[in-house]
Amino acid sequence: MVIKELPSGPLMVNTYLVYDEESKKGFIVDPGGYDPKMMKIIAEEGLDIEYIILTHGHGDHIIGVPQYQQEIPNIKVLCAEAEIPMLSDAGYNMSRMFGQPTVITPDETVNEGDTLTIGGMDMKFVMTPGHSPGGMCIIMDGVVFSGDSLFQQSIGRTDFPGSSFNDLIKSIREKLFVLPDDTKVYPGHMGPTNIGFEKRYNPFV
Repeated sequence: MVIKELPSGPLMVNTYLVYDEESKKGFIVDPGGYDPKMMKIIAEEGLDIEYIILTHGHGDHIIGVPQYQQEIPNIKVLCAEAEIPMLSDAGYNMSRMFGQPTVITPDETVNEGDTLTIGGMDMKFVMTPGHSPGGMCIIMDGVVFSGDSLFQQSIGRTDFPGSSFNDLIKSIREKLFVLPDDTKVYPGHMGPTNIGFEKRYNPFV
């Protein structure tokens, strides 16, 4: 599994390109903006990108979706079912405040414990509400894409509409801190970390 981080969008969200070296199939996580470098890598590596996976629906994580849909034939957008109301409202998802109002209609939705296989890569989706009502994390072999649920020694903001500090702390403790300590965390902002480090040193949890 290859993971490439390409910060994008107005807040330089950590957008991830993930692919299986053998099958060349892959997916994009949280395209905060469109990045020609992403398309260059896809072309040079001969990748078949099947999905855009959204950890949640805030504008800084979704503004790049429409252009990638245009550029990549047959790509599907996947999110948590509970995040549909946010994705369908440019005010609620705050993309309008960035001057790029974006509304997304997902092709597929998931709920707690659902799984997906892309190429030789298996993933499980766990719902981690708190930063947003339909926030979720993507768990793979030794890796978790945590969106804005868990950061390096920090957590996602909980002062937005639909946010809840108590729900987020519960989500982190019950869904993420049960993972092996050496699980690498790829967050939506800031640098990577791991579960063991956050269990010991994250002051919010």
